[in-house]
Amino acid sequence: MHLYGTQTVNDKGHLVVGGCDAVELAREFGTPLYVMDEAFIRQNARAYVQAFRERWDRFAVAYAAKAFFCTAMAALAHQEGLHLDVASGGEIATALAAGVPAERLFFHGNNKSPDELALAVASGVGRIVVDNLYELSLLRAEAARQGARPRIYLRLTPGVSAHTHHYITTGQLDSKFGIPIETGDALAAVREALRTPEVELVGLHAHIGSQIFDLNSFRVAAARMMAFCAAVRRETGWTCSELDLGGGLGVRYTAEDDPRPIEELVAVLTEAVAEQAAALDLPLPRLVVEPGRSIVGEAGVTLYTVGAIKEIPGVRTYLAVDGGMNDNPRPALYQARYEVVVANRMRAERVRRVTVAGRACESGDILVHDADVAADVEPGDVLAVLVTGAYNYSMASTYNRFPRPAVVFVQDGRAEVVVRRETWDDVRAHDVLPPRLRPAGAAEEAAATGAGPDAVPVERG
Repeated sequence: MHLYGTQTVNDKGHLVVGGCDAVELAREFGTPLYVMDEAFIRQNARAYVQAFRERWDRFAVAYAAKAFFCTAMAALAHQEGLHLDVASGGEIATALAAGVPAERLFFHGNNKSPDELALAVASGVGRIVVDNLYELSLLRAEAARQGARPRIYLRLTPGVSAHTHHYITTGQLDSKFGIPIETGDALAAVREALRTPEVELVGLHAHIGSQIFDLNSFRVAAARMMAFCAAVRRETGWTCSELDLGGGLGVRYTAEDDPRPIEELVAVLTEAVAEQAAALDLPLPRLVVEPGRSIVGEAGVTLYTVGAIKEIPGVRTYLAVDGGMNDNPRPALYQARYEVVVANRMRAERVRRVTVAGRACESGDILVHDADVAADVEPGDVLAVLVTGAYNYSMASTYNRFPRPAVVFVQDGRAEVVVRRETWDDVRAHDVLPPRLRPAGAAEEAAATGAGPDAVPVERG
């Protein structure tokens, strides 16, 4: 069993995260519960910043908000000197609400809406990463309307296919993201951006995928981007002063995973860019990276309460929990694998093989296949799924109208709610029941009881 960050086991045999007993966290805040190890998040953020400081003069580490985001996370990242990679108007608004200066935001997305581009220009977002020429035309019009001149990157696809799940590879030719280099479209896009006076082209961007262990993929991508920078300089005279190489460093979900250290990734990127700059007679650019999973992934634990245990002799044992694909859709989306422990039986031998099932009305709602847990696990125990800090809370849904879980930050024995648990009222808060669909007498009853115009009457038996 592998423990992450500040995780330990106390004298009660309970899992401890950030100095907090996981069983007590479940009792105090309820389950399902996302627990984020704040000290570990900060440690990973600092590792990126320090590694670049030792190797590169001009750089930016932009935390990829899509991995896990709320106002507390935005504020934490900003405290640690990180920029933010945001991909929607909602993420921009969250960052600004947390006090992050707009100029420290990199705005991504393959189909940004006119309203989102208007927000980005009006708030002064630092870099808008333009994904296609249609977006460039929208941005041009919006910049002219506001009398602004936003700084932009062009997102390119360098033709590098990272060795990861095909749903999370993005650098190959066949991708919904970016402008391909090998077809000549990227060079044409650079020319178009340079003759668009309403924007200032300052850099280029590429992101080859996510959950990557083979660092050579990053090396190849960096080399191809630098080669393109040289070609652009020859053809147009424009010099790329900022190069954004995205994120994608993998983390350890199971014993079979072999992630590389943050420092090793930074060494590979800086060496590749420096070598190519020397060989191609290019100035060293400002280097930007956008890590997400490698900052928060291993720092997260999701706690569940064990419910029904269903044994099918000769087939399998199902262990049901009070969450599932609503709070962690990754296993259903792309067969993601996790390790689990019984948080209140950490010293027990893990000899009982179970399939951890969620409670959504889907046969595919399976969190973990063939997990080994304590032999005496029983209903009411606390099950902990490890390494759930990335793409769990951020992809959660209210399918079956299950409310989304709370999120707590833990550090030095202190637990703080940073996202409150949703309620049934929250789930239906945006519902509107037209008067024509209300049961007879409902309007009169609502008026008599003082309920609002959208109140739904309670059926009484």
